Amino acid sequence: MFDKQQRKLKRSAKLISVLSKYGFKDILARMNGGNKQEEETSNPDEVISKGTVYERIRLALEELGPTFVKLGQTFSNREDLLPPELIQELQKLQDKVDTVEMNVEEILENEFSIMVSDHFLEVPKAPLATASIAQVYKAILLDGTPVIIKIRKPNVQSVIEDDLLLIKDLEKLISSYSEIGEKLNLKQAISTFEKSLLEEVSLINEKENILQFRRNFKNNKETYVPKVYEEFSNNNVLCMEFIDGIKVTDTSTLLAHNIDSAKVSEVGLRLFVSQILDYGFFHADPHAGNILVKKDGKVVFIDFGAVGKIPPNDKEILENLIVSFVAKNSHKIVRNLKKMAVSYEIPDERRFESDVEDILNFVHSSSLKEINAQVIINKMKDVLKENRLYMPDYFYLLFKGISLIEGVGRSINPNLDIVKSLQPYTKKIFTKKINPKNLLKSGVDRMMNFTDNVDEIPKELRSVLQKLDENKFTVSSEIKNIEKTNQLIKSSIINLILAMILGANIIATAIVFVSESGPRIGELSLVAILGFIFSVFLIVVILLRVTRK
Repeated sequence: MFDKQQRKLKRSAKLISVLSKYGFKDILARMNGGNKQEEETSNPDEVISKGTVYERIRLALEELGPTFVKLGQTFSNREDLLPPELIQELQKLQDKVDTVEMNVEEILENEFSIMVSDHFLEVPKAPLATASIAQVYKAILLDGTPVIIKIRKPNVQSVIEDDLLLIKDLEKLISSYSEIGEKLNLKQAISTFEKSLLEEVSLINEKENILQFRRNFKNNKETYVPKVYEEFSNNNVLCMEFIDGIKVTDTSTLLAHNIDSAKVSEVGLRLFVSQILDYGFFHADPHAGNILVKKDGKVVFIDFGAVGKIPPNDKEILENLIVSFVAKNSHKIVRNLKKMAVSYEIPDERRFESDVEDILNFVHSSSLKEINAQVIINKMKDVLKENRLYMPDYFYLLFKGISLIEGVGRSINPNLDIVKSLQPYTKKIFTKKINPKNLLKSGVDRMMNFTDNVDEIPKELRSVLQKLDENKFTVSSEIKNIEKTNQLIKSSIINLILAMILGANIIATAIVFVSESGPRIGELSLVAILGFIFSVFLIVVILLRVTRK
């Protein structure tokens, strides 16, 4: 505990020094409660006051190190939270990473209690690549198989944890210093960043991500996911198959191997869409450096430290959004966006729908090959910001991923037709929506929701219904058109009974549907078909009764 406090104090001193250097003394004064002692420790000659406040924020983040750089990079995609000038500066952030001396053999022997010579033919001393969290080495197994060994830098976990504590303190400071922090919901955004960064720093998490991708795409002939050597993998070390691939944007090398770059761009986009719509589990950073092409033409995604995960319910809403987008239905798009949003405070519903309608008109009036995903995404972000919709974290990862993958695609194939690439999935969604099994499942879900709502009817209303049934219901005040009122009550009760019968029939039909007993027509149960027809009949009857009344 004492060591942790010492580390935090050391990082706090660094933070104070950097903030002072870049002219943020007002923040320092706020941090110290007006105490001048800390300010006096900084050299006024070193203060950098040139440039805009946004430029100085970027420079300060770069000097504070990897955690703060990643924080800036994360927020560079949040136009809904930050001003455009700051976004532009944050997008310039680059990791400035120094190589750390590591004894790879010693690390492997200590981590896995092995003799390296018993398992590896060659283990290099110099890294192949260096990142802020880990360093990558290319080694060779005893059987001659080349592998990648990713080793986490020493003390990186504790440094990140200490920096996260400081970032949380800064968030509290900003929120108390002005209304901006509270208004922008910075606390939730920082919490999301913390979760994402701690997942990224865990090599066990990255290993599980790779294994999940391998399961998802094991039968796909257009892609390949690297193999993981679990016997040499833990939270500090990740060993995986080395991919001898061509960088996706290296069109001359692709051409030399008779690989059509236009086809590669379409396959890459199609694979990314499949990650989203088929599995709700997608690569969150698909830039050109993370996409390789094997010599047989298969597209390979690498570096699975950051992924996006879409909850099942939201995945269905996302599908509905796509259907509504294709159908050019702005009203349903608005409704689904509200369902998906974490929170919203829409000042003007009509204006919101009109803004969405403008985007639809822009897309549908443009030539398919001229549609730029980044332009559409930027317009959508503006609409969300203006109408105060705060979307879940994966939504912004989706925006980022689509922008990156589309940018890669267009760099190697300027004629990339995004809409054409999406067509198979839109057809798939439409087919899924009208599938009897899906309709039946939706009916059962709605019936279960209806049953839950019935269970939650207040006791007072149940008492009223009981008195109605026992002819003991009396009203002390005069009611005009009493006959019409009685008729409406009776009609409502009949509709309620019909709805209950409908629900019971749907559940019974579902049970029979999955059962293999009874007469059948092809693969379908005859009783289930009759039950389905009866359900449709009841729905029509109820709708006619409701609309008539």
